[in-house]
Amino acid sequence: MNEAALCAGTFDPITMGHLDVIERAARIFPRVVIGVASSPGKNPLFSPEERVELVKRSTAHLTGVEVETFSGLLVDFAESKGVKVIVRGLRAFSDFEYEFQMALTNRKLKSEIETIFLMPKQDYSYVSSSNVREVAQLGGDINQFVPPPVQEALKKRFG
Repeated sequence: MNEAALCAGTFDPITMGHLDVIERAARIFPRVVIGVASSPGKNPLFSPEERVELVKRSTAHLTGVEVETFSGLLVDFAESKGVKVIVRGLRAFSDFEYEFQMALTNRKLKSEIETIFLMPKQDYSYVSSSNVREVAQLGGDINQFVPPPVQEALKKRFG
């Protein structure tokens, strides 16, 4: 068994669905690296540093978890961290085509790195960061969608 896995994403912000997948990975792997993609092209709401802090605070209850930003190819980041397994979450069938293409591309780039897919609890299968941002911006209740540190950050951001 591999000793480490990588969970990566923009996490703008981290949602309960992300957290569920990370918790599942942490039950399987003794070391989980969470890579927060800098993703400037996506015009994120939170800076990379803010997102790292929110992920750290949201995963503080887990052991063996490391959080840091990265840019560039995911497989290069995985290799630099000594990770041979990338964990990706699949919310719905619509995610599968994109994730499947990325997994095959990553395999072509670094054949020694595997991708595994985990599904979040059904309760979180429809939750996306963009929907959470929109609900928060419009003053809706986001408490069921994001962990407490993110609730605080979004309330502060949008008043």
